[in-house]
Amino acid sequence: MSLQDKLKELNITLPPVAGPFGAYVPAKRVGNLIFVAGQLPRKEGKLIATGPVPSQCSLEIARGAARQCVINALAAVASLGTGAVESLIGVVRVGAFINSDNSFHEQPKVADAASEFLLELFGPAGRHARAAVASNTLPLNASVEIEFIFECK
Repeated sequence: MSLQDKLKELNITLPPVAGPFGAYVPAKRVGNLIFVAGQLPRKEGKLIATGPVPSQCSLEIARGAARQCVINALAAVASLGTGAVESLIGVVRVGAFINSDNSFHEQPKVADAASEFLLELFGPAGRHARAAVASNTLPLNASVEIEFIFECK
């Protein structure tokens, strides 16, 4: 099943990519890799998770936010033009940043939600290298920000 078919089956429509972006682009293709800038958990133009985990954002909500970051990353890929999403054949790396309370040590559980979703979308080609890093703050007070490297045809 193609990635587009899988998204359709899950009733997922890729959102438009908001801008302007300042001195960077949301995604850039270099050879057979597509690098996606850090994605915040925006849905319908609004952040769905803010503040540090777990004092202001529960682990469960942060995991949902990580999943939304994947959807937004695919939208960033789509912004490269027709056929960009269809060209994806796998995931190379995921870098997850979690706005964390000082005593929170379960960043991998947040990042796992993105990793598991990528496996659901890509099957075995969704396996990737990953970092799950604590941060004392993120842009716009987001709870999660995730960057991606995809492999393409």
